Amino acid sequence: MTAPPAPPPADAAGTGGSTGGSAGMGGPSAPRPRAAVMEDVATLAGVSAMTVSRVLNSPEKVRPETRGRVLAAMRELDYRPNSAARVLVTGRSQVLGVVSFDTTLYGPASTLYGIERAARGAEHMVSIASVSSLTRRSIQDAVERLRSQSVDGIVVISPHRSAADGLRGLPPDFPAVVVGAGDDLPVPVAAVDHRAGAERVTRHLLSLGHRTVWHVAGPIDWIDASERVAGWRAALEAEGRRVPDPLPGDWSARSGYEQGRLLAADPEVTAVFAANDPMALGLLRALREAGRRVPEEVSVAGFDDVPEAPYFAPPLTSVRQPFGEVGRYAFQLLMERIAGAEGAPRRTVEPELVVRESTAVMPAR
Repeated sequence: MTAPPAPPPADAAGTGGSTGGSAGMGGPSAPRPRAAVMEDVATLAGVSAMTVSRVLNSPEKVRPETRGRVLAAMRELDYRPNSAARVLVTGRSQVLGVVSFDTTLYGPASTLYGIERAARGAEHMVSIASVSSLTRRSIQDAVERLRSQSVDGIVVISPHRSAADGLRGLPPDFPAVVVGAGDDLPVPVAAVDHRAGAERVTRHLLSLGHRTVWHVAGPIDWIDASERVAGWRAALEAEGRRVPDPLPGDWSARSGYEQGRLLAADPEVTAVFAANDPMALGLLRALREAGRRVPEEVSVAGFDDVPEAPYFAPPLTSVRQPFGEVGRYAFQLLMERIAGAEGAPRRTVEPELVVRESTAVMPAR
């Protein structure tokens, strides 16, 4: 038997057959660069490590020019603060929790984005807990999940009336703010004035000479939908006009189309306000299929002013919601709550009516 060949010397590995020092198969890998630490940031910025810590934990106590140098050094070194250490030192993580429901819908999704943008502008991160239904149990479970992540406070996006019990069950000693809820909650609320927006668009349609305005409503258990019904009704009653029965929808274009087929068959219908833009889109198709011209015979308006609204046929008159402003208000209210403010203030923002070609003066009969 022939003895097997001896293995190559240890220092010969990777030297045969190629040159250039690349770390090929079996070759040594380049050492990973050391992650930057607070002292590295301090050296580059020309400040003390204590100043870097102050920028991270109490930025308002650092002069703007010094804070700018420290932040620039952090970016250059790709410095990542130790969040666990920060919680131990300050008791705060600079992470906010958001409980959200059905973020596929334009309103809740845009509200969530507005909150994230406001938090990001203040150097806070956002952790999201999505729930399939806003019940007392689901909200409490979502809050506990977020609290286990050491969030500083929580924003609950709550468009449902059924969520009231869950919101009342929030821990009283934990900072929380609600977006879009009713008036009888023990926590601060940031909301759009849906009633004012619905009144505004209804008065616009009446000003064009329409005798009354029909309404395709959203789901009755949504606070936004019920407030829009209330605003539409108030505008008609203030002018002494007939108030037709609102037609139920579910926010979808399909439901707007189905109710639009009923409305298109009634020659008395000359103006319709849909509670959101997708339902208005379905309504436009139903009217077109029935041969009812928009806006020559029927004026149509929506709510939300989705990005596609200017490209509907015809471009849709709608009520624009200021989601960015709502997000800023929610963030500000939560920061005040975290700082120890008490009470349950409510901050509302007025939506804007955007008039386009889907509404016009009613033709003489």
